[in-house]
Amino acid sequence: MRPSEVLRHATTYLERHGVEAPMSTAEVLLMHVTGMNRAGLYARDEGLDAREARMFGRAICQRCMGTPVQHLTGEQAFRGIILKVRPGVFVPRPETEVLVEHGLEVLGKAEDPVVVDAGTGTGAIALAMKDERPDATVFATDLSPEAVELARENAERLGLQVTILEGDLLESLPADLRGWIDLVISNPPYVPAEELEDLPVEVRADPRLALVGGVELAARLASQAMRWLRDGGALVIEIDARYGVEVSEMLARGFTDVRVERDLAGRDRVVVARKP
Repeated sequence: MRPSEVLRHATTYLERHGVEAPMSTAEVLLMHVTGMNRAGLYARDEGLDAREARMFGRAICQRCMGTPVQHLTGEQAFRGIILKVRPGVFVPRPETEVLVEHGLEVLGKAEDPVVVDAGTGTGAIALAMKDERPDATVFATDLSPEAVELARENAERLGLQVTILEGDLLESLPADLRGWIDLVISNPPYVPAEELEDLPVEVRADPRLALVGGVELAARLASQAMRWLRDGGALVIEIDARYGVEVSEMLARGFTDVRVERDLAGRDRVVVARKP
């Protein structure tokens, strides 16, 4: 059976099992199994060999049971870089790319800026910032040893110089950075604990530590950022769309130029603020 026919049957199977984006999911998994790109799959005349068919069938079944596609392929694209991912570390989401966009915007033409990504996970935000602003000195922190290890692996593999530290929010930063940071950027956990079980099974595959949080965590980050940022430095945080007003009002008590930015779907997604 040609790959195009295999994809048609797999798409129908995934759709019947309620998997979102069944066609693109099937394509991504078959590209991973065969090592071919999308055009190559549809141009290929010969059928799958026994190994490919076995691996693809297993991947389709695992996806139907809720395993994230990224855990099956071991990677995730993020703003032009490819990150290694694995169970136990938060998988970066496409909507977080807008967070990086606003981080780059607030840096503007600042020369040799100092950037800190708090709660880095795979290193996605920090590595994207370094990739797009090579002149920046970038630090990243995470409370999870597994995340720190993976972020360091990604940095080394991508050849991007980012200092990755284990610690809670900004607590592990070198003392001599205090007052010199141009940007603190973060996608902190913001799912209320009581809503965790209502999330799709593939989302709950991420560690609880990286999912459960709220406005209180954003407030703690803001308090720390106020001590570490230089005057005029910026704090850029991803938020739950429901809490844009609450987070912005909280930040307005100490920061200036507070604004809420929306994602591509038109939902409140990012809060930007500056230290006076």
